[in-house]
Amino acid sequence: MKLHRIFRISLILPLAFIMILPAGTAVQAQLSPDEVADIQQVGQVQLHPRSTHVAYTLRVPREAGEAVGRDYQELYVRDLVTGEERGIVTAPKSASSPYWIPGSDELAFTMVDGEEHDQNQVYAYDVVEEEIRRITSAPEGVMAYRFSDDGLHLVYTMREPLPDAVMERRQQGYDMEVSGENKQHVRLWLHDDREPRPVTPDDMTVWDFAWAPDSDHLAVRITHGTGIDDEMMFSEILLLDIHEGSLELLTESQGKVGPMDFSPDGTRFAFLAAKAINDPLPQRIYVSDLEDYRPVDITPDGYEGTAEWLEWKDANTLRFVAVEGTRTALREIPASGGQTELIAGGGAEIFRSVSFDASGDRFAAPVHRRNHPAEVYLGTLPGPDWERQTYNNEFLEERELGRQETITWEGPDGLLIEGVITYPVGFEEGQTYPLAILPHGGPEGVSIDGWNTRPLYPAQLLASEGYVVLKPNYRGSGGRGSEFTMANHRDLGGKEFEDVIMGIDYLSYQGVVDPRRVGISGTSYGGYFSAWAGTRYSDRFAAAITFAGLSNWISFMGTTDIPHEMSITHWDLWWFENQGLTWDRSPVANLEHARTPILVAHGLADERVHPEQSIQLHQFLKLNDITTQLVMYPRQPHGLTERAHRIDFMERVVDWFDLYVK
Repeated sequence: MKLHRIFRISLILPLAFIMILPAGTAVQAQLSPDEVADIQQVGQVQLHPRSTHVAYTLRVPREAGEAVGRDYQELYVRDLVTGEERGIVTAPKSASSPYWIPGSDELAFTMVDGEEHDQNQVYAYDVVEEEIRRITSAPEGVMAYRFSDDGLHLVYTMREPLPDAVMERRQQGYDMEVSGENKQHVRLWLHDDREPRPVTPDDMTVWDFAWAPDSDHLAVRITHGTGIDDEMMFSEILLLDIHEGSLELLTESQGKVGPMDFSPDGTRFAFLAAKAINDPLPQRIYVSDLEDYRPVDITPDGYEGTAEWLEWKDANTLRFVAVEGTRTALREIPASGGQTELIAGGGAEIFRSVSFDASGDRFAAPVHRRNHPAEVYLGTLPGPDWERQTYNNEFLEERELGRQETITWEGPDGLLIEGVITYPVGFEEGQTYPLAILPHGGPEGVSIDGWNTRPLYPAQLLASEGYVVLKPNYRGSGGRGSEFTMANHRDLGGKEFEDVIMGIDYLSYQGVVDPRRVGISGTSYGGYFSAWAGTRYSDRFAAAITFAGLSNWISFMGTTDIPHEMSITHWDLWWFENQGLTWDRSPVANLEHARTPILVAHGLADERVHPEQSIQLHQFLKLNDITTQLVMYPRQPHGLTERAHRIDFMERVVDWFDLYVK
């Protein structure tokens, strides 16, 4: 692969030109695949209730030469008075879920110590004494946890262990995987001044929970099955009494459910959920009285946004964070319903959650912008006045990045479509460029106008190689409300893909891109778009790259771990209800006139989109004499988690596009 890139550069920049640059000439370096793979990003952020400290996690990729594995996740605490910062957990260890224990100066978090315990446990760091103590000794490891408002009770989820008899048989080699067997439930455990004990039945799986203000009750979201398909489509919200162990219906819900929270006075309950069972996202705001389990959807009519986080400001007001188009916003809304008020966001700062202090006037958030990945920011209301706290990836300040903005165009039926465009480094008006389209997955994902470069979507890397990069938010995307997210029902690969074609035509009409030099690369549902582009729409695309993409809707339904979610919320029908349509919209059924070279890549440990989807696409392409290559990544799930694999994929993307698009 390296040989291709060296040869390409020599054609563009003759050696003589390189040699005659005057000594000392300042040249902005271009972003490289290795640098994209090395980018560090802030993850979870938690502000101390008194605004004295802020805690955050930092994703740190492994360095070249280290043992193969996932990124580290370090934990830091920053003193907002002195400006001093301390690494509480650093590589080679990892930590997650930082959370300030109510009424204390202790920061709780989870990690695998490896010395005291080989399972994930809850620990606490005292910012005054600067000491760490272990709190739990869960034999199967802590999955999620939360302290009650009075700080006296801790609950955590833990998967039930396999029976001793099953473990003994497995040690003897009887380790067969049998459908429906040994699918252990996740139970909620209570940890206080007594021995830890389960407080939910052994025939339910707990996916989420929230403490009531009285510290005696919890909202628990459960399913009777153990799979991710159950979690997405068939969960219930129950009220648990931790002393009696009783469970009763707290509120009705249907389809997908998101974050949930009790009002400060304990009389009402708010949560995010789908508009209907076939809504692809839990993007509506619901409020119910504890005496009435029937919730009210208080989302304003016509609101074009996707709520993703919420909590109560006071007994009568909710705050929520939403994606609105390609931006994000923090808003307030009366709990009884009404119009929302924008209190932060809507501009260059992109954030998906916030952490408020006790006053409710100051908050912290992981914020990214067009020129840098997520960092810790503080915001103060009203305003807000933004204060950046961390500065990672300083090398990016020395890299020339392509200009970025949001553009709009009309779909085939006049529907307004948005997309994030990144112009080539050194872009000149009046010149046409090759176009690289990077469609998001889902299809309910969304491309946001902030930092937009990662290994599977290397936008700025392609911009540095001379491409215009378009990340379209076609119908079915998040960020525009339920109506827009559901606008592709029963028409996957139809008007939603025509939205992309119209985007190409728009940029061509503007004189920005050459419509004969268009490539497309996407992951998951974005991979489906790429395979669809290279087969059904082969005359429009010079090259396609699909990672973990769908190629055959019928076999996909027989191998994925989300058959209900895909059928109900996206197709809005079962494949057997209209086999003609689902087969017609499959890339492998549209090879008769295809000629686009397609690079096919997949992770061998993918349970969401089985690797057979890529194997059969590659096989059918070969049988039809269509240029193709198959790359399979060992150990990789529905994405890329290892440094070498990330770099390899980015290099292949650039080489494939340069060979067939440029």
